[in-house]
Amino acid sequence: MTERQRILITGASSGLGRGMALEFAARGRDLALCARRLDRLEALRAEIARRYPMVRVAIRALDVTDYARIAPVFREFDAELGGLDRIIVNAGIGRGEPVGSGRFAENLATVTTNFVAALAQCEAAIELFKSRGGGHLVTISSVASVRGLPRAQTVYAATKAALTSLSEGIRADHWGSGIRVSTILPGYIDTEILSGSRQRPFIVDAETGCRAMVRAIERERATAFVPGWPWTPIAFLMRHVPLGLLLRFL
Repeated sequence: MTERQRILITGASSGLGRGMALEFAARGRDLALCARRLDRLEALRAEIARRYPMVRVAIRALDVTDYARIAPVFREFDAELGGLDRIIVNAGIGRGEPVGSGRFAENLATVTTNFVAALAQCEAAIELFKSRGGGHLVTISSVASVRGLPRAQTVYAATKAALTSLSEGIRADHWGSGIRVSTILPGYIDTEILSGSRQRPFIVDAETGCRAMVRAIERERATAFVPGWPWTPIAFLMRHVPLGLLLRFL
């Protein structure tokens, strides 16, 4: 497997993005990190410089819902680091409201960030990779994508299902080329996106979860549930059990 030395991560200022950045830095990879909060990116860059001084880190402020800025920022990173090998579409939000609750604006924000902005990132990534005949696109979906879910998870799960489908379509488009596409589907990982929510089953700490994510990304398989145990069999059950039975556990 080709080692991907120069890696771009969106939504890198906190949560899974920050955790993956630290894991890749520990492996000696150069990083292009972007997010809305530049101060957090600067703090992360300083931490990486202290712990892994040989790693190059480029940072940019980027709101992924500012679609016109995505491709230029990706190209700037590409030039600064000498060619991006892997782009991880990670930026997203976890909030949502039950459909019909009168909170359409909240659900629209989730759709806009988790799917429309992800599409814009995929467009920019594939454009770069096509120009050089190779690269690795990674999309961060969720175990929630395997089934329609109730209440506040309804729209979030739908956006992640759409992202998983989009990723497979891109994979099909570039089958047999030098462009690889992987979809990572995390289970419950203890990050800011879950703060204030009820206790989740099988939750792992952020360091454990992000280490498992990086291992899965490095394998470059088409899809991977993370951590593989217990989320691979849980996802199978979620997909196939009758809805009435599933609802007893949600």
